[in-house]
Amino acid sequence: MKRAIVIGATSGIGRGLAEELAARGYRVGLVGRREALLREIAAADPAAYSCAVADVTQPDAALAALDGLVAVLDGLELCIVAAGTGDLNPDLDFTVEASAIRTNILGWTAVVDWACRLFERQRGGHLVVISSVGGLRGSGAAPAYNASKAYQINYAEGLRQRVAKSGLPVTITDIRPGLVDTAMAKGEGLFWVQPVAKTVRQILRAVERRRHVAVVTRRWRIAAWLLRHLPESLYLKM
Repeated sequence: MKRAIVIGATSGIGRGLAEELAARGYRVGLVGRREALLREIAAADPAAYSCAVADVTQPDAALAALDGLVAVLDGLELCIVAAGTGDLNPDLDFTVEASAIRTNILGWTAVVDWACRLFERQRGGHLVVISSVGGLRGSGAAPAYNASKAYQINYAEGLRQRVAKSGLPVTITDIRPGLVDTAMAKGEGLFWVQPVAKTVRQILRAVERRRHVAVVTRRWRIAAWLLRHLPESLYLKM
């Protein structure tokens, strides 16, 4: 039986991925801050799930919890980091920005490094990070969120370079969703908001194919291309 850990498994894309992996025969380690939600997911199939309550913004405790979960699972082939936060911040309230920085940069880096080191030690494994199409450009409405996702995109590329030079069979996949129907989709006039189930299926297809980078869903590849190539003079007016 293959073993996976999903960090940020209590809701949204993370929960969808955890449930789909269990349905496909994985033994899944659920990691999140909200114990009641972890227990709710695990109750649906106790044999498929193990739980660890952890907050990535408390790295020492989170990494200890992850070590314990790997021991319970007796190994690990796949680690998905779906933990993240982000809010609109038109007033540039630093407390809002600080929350995104603590979760999406400091805590995220701690758990991603943990997974990469683990897979290097065991000489194999697959690390998947959920970044965002938003990381391709800055955002006046949510500066820290988009900037933190740009950090994740570049960090994942750095890890791919690291493992490529090592020659180890470790895969790093950067998944860049567009707007998905979760609590993270905020603002007026949103378009192309995709169902979680559809997004999850396309993410796992990219994982199975060991893609380095994948934009999901497919229609968001168009938006991602436009974002990358749109001149700044036009982008700033949007």
